[in-house]
Amino acid sequence: MVKKIIQAVQKYAKPFQNSEDLTPLIDQIGDAKIVLLGESSHGTSEFYSVRSELSKRLIMEKGFSVIAVEGDWPSCQHVNRYIKNYSNASSTHEVLKEFKRWPTWMWANEEIAELIDWLRDYNNESDLTQKIGFYGIDVYSLWESLDEIMNYLEKTEPKGSNIELARKAIACFEPFNRQEDQYAISSSFFSEGCVEEVSKLLASIRSEQKNFQVQQESDLNIKVNAIVARNAENYYRAMVKSDSESWNIRDRHMVEALNEIRSYYGDDSKVIVWEHNTHVGDASATDMKQEGMINVGQLVREQNKAEDVYIIGFGTHSGTVTAADEWGVNLEQMLIPPAQRGSWEDIMHRAGAFNQFLIFNEENKRIFSELIGHRAIGVVYNPAYESYGNYVPSVMSNRYDAFIYIDKTNGLHPLQLSETSIIKQ
Repeated sequence: MVKKIIQAVQKYAKPFQNSEDLTPLIDQIGDAKIVLLGESSHGTSEFYSVRSELSKRLIMEKGFSVIAVEGDWPSCQHVNRYIKNYSNASSTHEVLKEFKRWPTWMWANEEIAELIDWLRDYNNESDLTQKIGFYGIDVYSLWESLDEIMNYLEKTEPKGSNIELARKAIACFEPFNRQEDQYAISSSFFSEGCVEEVSKLLASIRSEQKNFQVQQESDLNIKVNAIVARNAENYYRAMVKSDSESWNIRDRHMVEALNEIRSYYGDDSKVIVWEHNTHVGDASATDMKQEGMINVGQLVREQNKAEDVYIIGFGTHSGTVTAADEWGVNLEQMLIPPAQRGSWEDIMHRAGAFNQFLIFNEENKRIFSELIGHRAIGVVYNPAYESYGNYVPSVMSNRYDAFIYIDKTNGLHPLQLSETSIIKQ
């Protein structure tokens, strides 16, 4: 089986060295409105740089107007405001310092800084009535989103009903000292938590959304922050009870936030999504299905026409990666061992030890329909134990529409690599 798949990769994959070599992939995307770009780690330089080049071409050649990423809404709003000249920030690096939640290197890095500079210049030089946007669609920013809501309401309706609801929500969470784990344990085992408070806040904001200022996207900002507060409360409450359910809540939230952005930009808007392969690669084509887990890629496909969605996965055989060996500790530059024998990355490497991309189509889809281990590296990573949980059994031609393989990769470049420069094997 492996030999036949290697031969098929050799037949159908195309080598690439630069953005221009990816033109067949751009052409294949066609008129899709949602392009999801994955990554097999959150700490690989080439994944970010290739996604940047693809995003630039999609913006310039296909009319895409939004980049939505696996990041917090409030932090990404600093970027969005900066590239649209809504803020007084003096530099890109100053803006990226707003990414304070661990792992900061996911967005506070040199590769993203280059893209943000490009987006700002593109917006400044273009005559678009609606500038290119950059948004975070993740669910973690419970406290920050509540702060954003309060700051806005204190300026615009200091005596209104919404601010009273916001105060009640904040007061409900106050005993937990902004510690998500404390709230998760308490709400899951000892009380119903603050679900009523954040639900009423969101319902009120939605009912009065026409009254919010449209200037500098204030209306979208308060609405999505309210959605984050409601869904984050649900996520943290589920977190200690069920990994599968909390995962599903998170990915449903990301799709809900994505749909809000698309609605705001208009029915014909085109969106690029940057997230890990485990989020964008259709979960129904993996063993996640057996665990009752869904993800962004699956939901987006289910909610839209097939021709409107295009998913691209990413992977590597070996190199280095920026990651940590425990949650919340300092980052390291770790060595990625050669891919496990018989895995998808191993097959791509044996088919040709060079950068290449593979488009799945009617001609070759059946050939790539075997269940194969596909490497996934998280922000917490231990290369020594990689074979015990870093490979997701996947039907690659169903999980993605195309796959970009980079044979040897390098760790991401954080803005300040001050924690450590250890190379860990």
